[in-house]
Amino acid sequence: QVQLVESGGGLVQPGGSLRLSCTTLGNIFSINTMYWYRQAPGKERDLVASITPSGGQDYADSVKGRFTISRDNLKNMVYLQMNSLKPEDTAVYYCKAVAYYRTGERLELWGQGTLVTVSS
Repeated sequence: QVQLVESGGGLVQPGGSLRLSCTTLGNIFSINTMYWYRQAPGKERDLVASITPSGGQDYADSVKGRFTISRDNLKNMVYLQMNSLKPEDTAVYYCKAVAYYRTGERLELWGQGTLVTVSS
């Protein structure tokens, strides 16, 4: 069974930084685009950033210039470097990946989430 596991969340003061990691466990043939989403209390889950296998990146306007998404294709991992954090960045952060088995079967994988709290 293939799964995604996030790590790196925690409590940080406004203006601080955190780096989230997401690793892929299990056998998978290939991974396409990888994503970070977040869900604040009482709100919908929103897309934060995405990255293609070749490194093409896209960001939500609210995090542009502060967050950086990256990936390691050899390790099947994706990262989110978060700088200049604000209280409104407080949320559960989820990674997502579109992946394929060797048979061509497509999977949409989600991690269990990691909590980021920005507070003084």
